[in-house]
Amino acid sequence: MKSVYARVGLLLTGALLSFCRMPKPSSSHPAPVTAQPAAAPVWESAAYSLYRDSLVQGRHVARALSRTELSSNYQSPANTFLSPQVSFKFSLNGKDNEMAPGQDHLLLALPATAGGVVETPPIVFGQRYVDPRAVPANAFLQPNTRVRIRLDLRPVLAAFQRQGYFTTSKGDKLYQQDFRQVFVAGGTAPLSWDFDNLVNKPGLELKDDDGDGIYEVELLLNAPQTAKTTASRWQQSLNTADLPQYRSEYPLTDALYNLALEEARRAVEPDSTFRTGQEWAGVWTRDISYSIILSQALLQPRVAMNSLLRKVTPEGRIVQDTGTGGAYPVSTDRLIWAVAAWEIYLVTGDQAWLRRVYPIIKQSIKDDEHNAYDTGTGLVRGESSFLDWREQTYPRWMQPADIYQSQNLGTNAVHYQANRVLAEMARLLGDAAVAEHHAQLAARIGQGINQHLWQPERGYYGQYLYGRPHLLLSPRAEALGEALSVLYGVAAGERAQQVVSRTPTTAYGISCIYPQIPGLPPYHNNAVWPFVQGFWALAAAQAGNEASLTESMAAIYRPAALFLTNKENFVAQNGDFAGTQVNSSNMLWSLSGSLALVYKVLFGLQFEPDRLVLRPFVPRAFQGARSLTGLRYRGAVLDVELSGFGNQIDRVTLDGQPLAEAVIPATLTGRHALRIELSNQAPAAMAVNRVENLFSPETPAVSYAAGRVSWPAVAGATAYQVLRNGRFAGRTTEPSFPVPADYASWQVVANDRQGWESFASEPLEVGRESASQVYQLEAAAPKARLPYPGFTGAGFVETSQTKNARLTVPVTVPAAGLYAVDFRYANGNGPVNTDNKCAIRTLRLGRQVLGTIVLPQRGVNEWSNWGYSNPVLVRLPRGRHSLTLALEPTNANMNGPVNHALLDCLRLTRLE
Repeated sequence: MKSVYARVGLLLTGALLSFCRMPKPSSSHPAPVTAQPAAAPVWESAAYSLYRDSLVQGRHVARALSRTELSSNYQSPANTFLSPQVSFKFSLNGKDNEMAPGQDHLLLALPATAGGVVETPPIVFGQRYVDPRAVPANAFLQPNTRVRIRLDLRPVLAAFQRQGYFTTSKGDKLYQQDFRQVFVAGGTAPLSWDFDNLVNKPGLELKDDDGDGIYEVELLLNAPQTAKTTASRWQQSLNTADLPQYRSEYPLTDALYNLALEEARRAVEPDSTFRTGQEWAGVWTRDISYSIILSQALLQPRVAMNSLLRKVTPEGRIVQDTGTGGAYPVSTDRLIWAVAAWEIYLVTGDQAWLRRVYPIIKQSIKDDEHNAYDTGTGLVRGESSFLDWREQTYPRWMQPADIYQSQNLGTNAVHYQANRVLAEMARLLGDAAVAEHHAQLAARIGQGINQHLWQPERGYYGQYLYGRPHLLLSPRAEALGEALSVLYGVAAGERAQQVVSRTPTTAYGISCIYPQIPGLPPYHNNAVWPFVQGFWALAAAQAGNEASLTESMAAIYRPAALFLTNKENFVAQNGDFAGTQVNSSNMLWSLSGSLALVYKVLFGLQFEPDRLVLRPFVPRAFQGARSLTGLRYRGAVLDVELSGFGNQIDRVTLDGQPLAEAVIPATLTGRHALRIELSNQAPAAMAVNRVENLFSPETPAVSYAAGRVSWPAVAGATAYQVLRNGRFAGRTTEPSFPVPADYASWQVVANDRQGWESFASEPLEVGRESASQVYQLEAAAPKARLPYPGFTGAGFVETSQTKNARLTVPVTVPAAGLYAVDFRYANGNGPVNTDNKCAIRTLRLGRQVLGTIVLPQRGVNEWSNWGYSNPVLVRLPRGRHSLTLALEPTNANMNGPVNHALLDCLRLTRLE
């Protein structure tokens, strides 16, 4: 793999040449600040250098022409020197279901004549095509290359005619009546590997106009209009004088502060709610919440209040935005809303606000306790916080029901803090019982994180527990979760310092996860998100890691300076904004992360219920004098002057009078001058784990035959771990392993030479028939009269708000033990990746709650697409019992009226 790092000498040479080529400002613009010598950067790496008034990355230079004007010559390399070898796959109904991961079609897109069309032969669906021509040396994909892709779908259509369905590469049955469209996916624009969103890209749909079973689409590759550039100049055009004003000895950071301030103002809609980004209209729960925590509670508290209240249901529950499998409870990170609401109270002291949000948070956590809290591990189930594009951070084999079953670091850190917030609110409002209950819940979640997710050999937390039904830990680092664990005190003291110093950091910042997942385009995978970098900077400051903090500040300033806007994300591999699958300018949480560097790091503003505490941290690289004027805190306006460096205060005065500590009481009113002098002593040096941007091995695809599990050799793997029921069973260098015939769930993990692990393979159950009983549900309720095939018995049951909302299933338990209970179901109310119609039910044994059964969406109108719910693990005594599946008040989903699925059968499997 090519390193993204360049040699420092070449970088500085390019910097000098770029400075020489910069145009002179016109007389209408303020005079530029004199550049510092190239030999005196504020911070530098082999990838880029940050100066007081400029930033240099190779031939690209951004400069502060004044505190309110920036220039940049950045142009994305995304369309430069593209390979003519185009990889692609076909997709039925917008799913990755043609061939195994890593098996792509390869086409050499070099036309025989200028302006000619490159045409594939008819490629049989499921049979890999590799262009036999060698890639010529120094050949690149030419602009406006026309490609006609042809697909032979006749074997699929023949299967529909013969048996009514086609079996995909994943073993799923696609029934003829559920077949909608066929698309092409790929990595060269306009192709996209975003399978779940192919339905929104009509230009990638293949058509069979003459009905001969050969589908075609013509594409234009490397079109010049897709070349990505940003504006070459930014000059402030909105009045932000009523917002806190920042000045320092660093013109570039001052200009970037003003850029973020202006974009924060642009992010307010006419109805006084936040707009998520230039390309993202509307209010999104997690986006606004993280933004409010970072800086918007201080900057625009009333807009923050309006935005949070927009994300509350009429019943008084926090909205979980559309997400995997129909959102809640597959996704459960909505509780970050509570932390944001608390931040607003800490800033404003608004008692009416406190009383308004308290019951909303209380009811939402109550629902989550019922639907998502695992009393066994102490953790909370649900998708990674903000990492809600499932293939980008989860194994491809994981279905939405599996993702619900997973227990993620970031989401658990959110719930930990939300419960602490609710406990503190309850204390302030005199509700002692609630305060005690939620303090205990927070403690249990924190203990669960440290018990089940901590990796002592790595010095940071693992990404999540995952599996079916036996859970194991994914050792990947997850940047946001690691940061929140430090900020909220899950990791304290030496452990917090370990997390910050040992979590892997790449050349352009801390990537969302590490190592990256192979075969996927950048978005959450192989990407850096500035808002996450903002939280990482806060964690570094809290842990006292000056090196990590300085690097984080540079990693936030670099993209904003070069792109002249606060983009949502950029590629970890090369730092470019154009290579990710989805992006936007003027992103609320990105600009909020930039502002947080000033408010929460440099000036160290920490809001508490009855006071403002200042704990500034100025890295030595950014030493000097700076001011923050017009800072509004409750009834006071503060003009703050800060000098020196370090994180220890030498002297602090208020209106010229010494203070014993840097604390502003909440009762202070009027305008005041606050002066803080730092000790000019750097904290003890701590490490930063700088790494090359590496990818883990591909996930093995495991099968069973003749007493052995086997798998195709994984590229780059030097050994394999074999797992039985989620635990280590053996190690081998061969692509097979002998297993006994008794019931067990087998998985394989590939290891590379550097010790990085693949995801564990999809659990392969051997001998399940001997351990499982299947109970058809048509006896529990009237059989549904709907024309959907694929069920296993004589029929299936429809369950909704009005139909069969309560089902009782008699079962016979042959021997006492631990059992997994799950249901075979269909839910065609929406796509697998979005919407809000996940069906939820409560499973009981008599009056005892056994757990929550989640029935996520499986595809738009795909009512013959059957799969299994999450398994509920329960100890059952021997004998006959009646299990009840019911729609209860706490099972409300985010849609409300549509809480609906089809049920085929109940499966009872003895685990031990």
